[in-house]
Amino acid sequence: MPTIDELKAQTQAAIDARSEWLIDIAKTILNNPEPGFMEVNTARYVSEKFHELDIAHETGIALTGMKGYIRGGQPGPTVAVIGELDSLRVPGHPHANPDTGAAHACGHNCQIGMMLGAAVGLKMLEGHEALAGNVALMALPAEEFIDVQDRWEMHQEGKLGFMAGKQEFIRLGAFDDVDMAMMMHTASQSSEDAKFAFGGTSNGHVVKYVRFIGKSAHAGGAPYEGVNALQAAVVALNALNHQRETLRNEDTVRLHGIMTSGGASVNAVPADVRYEGRVRGRSIEIIADANEKMDRCLRAGALAMGAQVNIVTMPGYLPMVNNVPMMDLMKDNAARIVGEHNLMTHVPTRNRGGSTDMGDLSHIMPVVHPYTTAATGSGHGTDYLIEDYVQAVVNPAKAMAMTVIDLLTGQGDKAKEILDTSPPQMSKQQYLDLQNGRLVEELYDGGR
Repeated sequence: MPTIDELKAQTQAAIDARSEWLIDIAKTILNNPEPGFMEVNTARYVSEKFHELDIAHETGIALTGMKGYIRGGQPGPTVAVIGELDSLRVPGHPHANPDTGAAHACGHNCQIGMMLGAAVGLKMLEGHEALAGNVALMALPAEEFIDVQDRWEMHQEGKLGFMAGKQEFIRLGAFDDVDMAMMMHTASQSSEDAKFAFGGTSNGHVVKYVRFIGKSAHAGGAPYEGVNALQAAVVALNALNHQRETLRNEDTVRLHGIMTSGGASVNAVPADVRYEGRVRGRSIEIIADANEKMDRCLRAGALAMGAQVNIVTMPGYLPMVNNVPMMDLMKDNAARIVGEHNLMTHVPTRNRGGSTDMGDLSHIMPVVHPYTTAATGSGHGTDYLIEDYVQAVVNPAKAMAMTVIDLLTGQGDKAKEILDTSPPQMSKQQYLDLQNGRLVEELYDGGR
């Protein structure tokens, strides 16, 4: 039987042999961006690549997601390798869809290349007695929690239970047979100094969909006969800005959003104004406290103008928890690829400020979620561009495939040890109960 080092060398060679194929996949997805739960063409394309690799897979999970397997020759744990399908909306990005504004300004296109690259490297171990367990290859939708009104309407229509990809995969049971998971995210040289960055955490959040409801009237002739929903929103947002001195820096609270509708006609008092927002923080408790502050501000705007406000709070993401033993294994493999001097390890409390639904998964199983520095520009910005596709796709694929080999060879002892020593922070049912409890809709009438 080959040694672990020999298996890793064979895996790297297999990935190198198809590196151009993998990079082409990432570039093809870059040029065909689709937002979350709308990744129809992207999903079809990824399914074709699974077929090319002769990997049986299920499609249509949470609308556009999919899941395939590479099964080892012996029973054991199942390790998921994850890539994300969805884009943002960033009009003005050089690769944006001119009609929808969709753009891969966060590098998810490279994640699919990484995931398929890991599949290329591990395919040779299918049915091999050296592999004690299985690899679940997963392409997930909707990590970016955008298009909030559309997601809420899909929920109301029964098309979605939760409104983000990994949340919905968990709810639907797509992770029920998975024991641990990994993925990697691209990063910009402006945010990370090393080729691979490990550790740290992220904010959790809840998502807001808010409608201020007033009364229309002639804006010039009789504005006093109306109730101005836009002014109610302005009062609310001004109140929200005045909350900032009540927020502690160490809690990394972020209160932000966009106005998606400010009224129907300039010569009519706005009667229907819509706002989509985020409440972020480093813990569930801090998020809940900041969310109540936001709700008070929203009600205050309605009260000041005698309007109504409909507040929908949607369950967002949980803070990220990296599993240290998994992280250490992947760091060792990354060092083999780029050298230890090209690695960075952040302390567990180092918070990037953003959020990811991988945080949800990290509360119910061991996960690792490092970053690969391969881009320039600002994440989610018009200038975010992948400059080094080998570091964006090929090297992460190798690091993840080699880590799977560490976990599942030798009777899967390392995976089993991690599972024995890393109990989940909550069960799946506890997670579902928590998230269902965070879904709240309130209609407040400030004119009564």
